[in-house]
Amino acid sequence: MTDPEGAQRLTRLIARDFRNHADLDLELESRFVALVGENGAGKTNLLEAISLFSPGRGLRRADLAIMAREGGPGGFAVSATLARDGDAHRLGTGIEPPGYDGRVARVCRIDGGNVPSPIAFAEFLRVVWLTPDLDGLFRGAAGDRRRFLDRLVLAVDAGHGARVSAMERALRSRNRILEERPNDGQWLDAVEREAAELGVAVALARRETVERLDRLIAETRDDAQPFPWASVRLEGELDDLVAVWPAVEAEDRFRLALARGRHRDRAAGRTLIGPQTTDLTVRHGPKDVPAATASTGEQKALLIGLVLAHARLVQAMSGIAPLILLDEVAAHLDPRRRTGLFDALEALPGQVWMTGADPAMFYELAGRADVVRIADGRVVASETG
Repeated sequence: MTDPEGAQRLTRLIARDFRNHADLDLELESRFVALVGENGAGKTNLLEAISLFSPGRGLRRADLAIMAREGGPGGFAVSATLARDGDAHRLGTGIEPPGYDGRVARVCRIDGGNVPSPIAFAEFLRVVWLTPDLDGLFRGAAGDRRRFLDRLVLAVDAGHGARVSAMERALRSRNRILEERPNDGQWLDAVEREAAELGVAVALARRETVERLDRLIAETRDDAQPFPWASVRLEGELDDLVAVWPAVEAEDRFRLALARGRHRDRAAGRTLIGPQTTDLTVRHGPKDVPAATASTGEQKALLIGLVLAHARLVQAMSGIAPLILLDEVAAHLDPRRRTGLFDALEALPGQVWMTGADPAMFYELAGRADVVRIADGRVVASETG
């Protein structure tokens, strides 16, 4: 099979002692992979296994220790063979059984050699996903949209997660100092300087991704498509700062705002300005209304369109067509939108993994997909497209 330039696909996936999969070895040929089976069979677990080859904690944001199979040795291993531009690479990750202190150590390997973290996988592989828990994104809490936003950024900037984590640690340190030693100006000055540098870096990375995504959507929008186009922007005091001022000036102004807000933040028990308060605002483009006011079906279609646009952005920014993981996405689409989804995915060069309980949902992909039937953590049948 000849893949488009920049495309990548998994030709083999192995999961040992991962979730409910004791020893799964799956070979693949097609660009579309449909995992079918009853609820609890282990379909989403395989999507989660693939998502571990991206920076972060995977599509469920779960602790590594709970991914180990119940009744197993306490560790797990996931490996994948990746075909791209005529080359093949072996990626692996997992954890060893806990040591005497109960801690688990993650292992990441590329072509048999150890690498320091999952960030190294980004040189070979990019992954985007859509899961049912995102269905209420537009009406939910700002924190949920912020996590979604950071996932968008992380797919194009593998170092973003480390910056966000460092920024959160700096703000926690500041909150602790404000509570325990509010008059320790020297320590507060130091931690606020660090928080300002990290906060502006996080805000700039978010801004670049959102602006590029919004521009790409505007340039390629088509009102006739079944998935409406969205307009996206950031809302927050720090986001307004970085939109107007150069990075160094924005850092100084953010640091000054932190210093002036010490009394207020101490009373609140948290820092009230910064990237931790940013919100991602989304509008239904054709109707020009907030996404949160659209119908449930329109919000679902809008979210799918946003994720597909993000996949195109990932390829444009990284040169790598991402793997797309869609968990139970087609189940609640009407026939027109389901056909539209498959057509839109066909136009993208990356490999697509989908799950569903009913094999009939994927009949339109006959001859183009590997349909894999899963039951109790095992492959019980596989039909190659």
